[in-house]
Amino acid sequence: MSAMAKGFILCADDFAMTEGVSRAILDLLERGRLTATGAMTSRPHWRRLAPELRPFEARADLGLHLNLTCAGPLSAMPRLAPGGTLPGLKDVALAAATSPAARAEIVAEIARQLDAFEDALGRPPDFVDGHQHVHVLPGVRRALLDTLARRYPAGALYLRDPADRPAAIRARGVAVGKALVIAGLATGFRSAVLKRGFRVNRGFSGVAPFDPGRNFAADLARFLIAPGPCHLVMCHPGFVDGELSGLDPVVATRPVEHAAIAAFAPPPDMPLRRFGELGD
Repeated sequence: MSAMAKGFILCADDFAMTEGVSRAILDLLERGRLTATGAMTSRPHWRRLAPELRPFEARADLGLHLNLTCAGPLSAMPRLAPGGTLPGLKDVALAAATSPAARAEIVAEIARQLDAFEDALGRPPDFVDGHQHVHVLPGVRRALLDTLARRYPAGALYLRDPADRPAAIRARGVAVGKALVIAGLATGFRSAVLKRGFRVNRGFSGVAPFDPGRNFAADLARFLIAPGPCHLVMCHPGFVDGELSGLDPVVATRPVEHAAIAAFAPPPDMPLRRFGELGD
């Protein structure tokens, strides 16, 4: 255990993706098992479900889970989503890196998703991250950071850095190859965020193989091995509903994660914290 670690953030991704996913996250917030959740404000459930997050504003960080790869955007994106459906991650990465028209559409969609968050909750998000870590893609990160710098003062929010030290990733022994690839994609992200005056976590885990046969409770404990001083663990709890399987490949493991998190007791020396309680 890192001598500098004072606790960890447990963040559930994908609020508002579907009703079932959102209900599972709300249940864990009510139980005090989460200290953050990121909302997909591009989803049609967002405006209806957003008020249910208000009771947790003092207990959990509420953020934007930027979505450029699931279902449809909030408005037309003829270059990136000509048929009204967002493409996969590889196609987004390529378009963002090579097409000025796609990047302009991404800038506009980022603003729309931020607007949707603020319109529903009456305030800016506490943090921003990305569905499938899309926010760290080289062609997306600049669009995001430019947009945030125009809208918010320095230090107003934090961003998720999904990278960690290779030694820490290997020590945890969970989805090591996948975690290393994500860390590679995020190269330079932390320094770019800090240059813009925003904050960022230091330490990240939660990358999972999404195998419903695994013991997620054991994996959750392993995610706390070699934590950073401002450690963030992502998770994907959910109740399976009819909408989920048509939207996202992560289905069967969501109720497994929900059950494990509901029963999880953090170690006494690694309590659940919000970002502001850990510092940056």
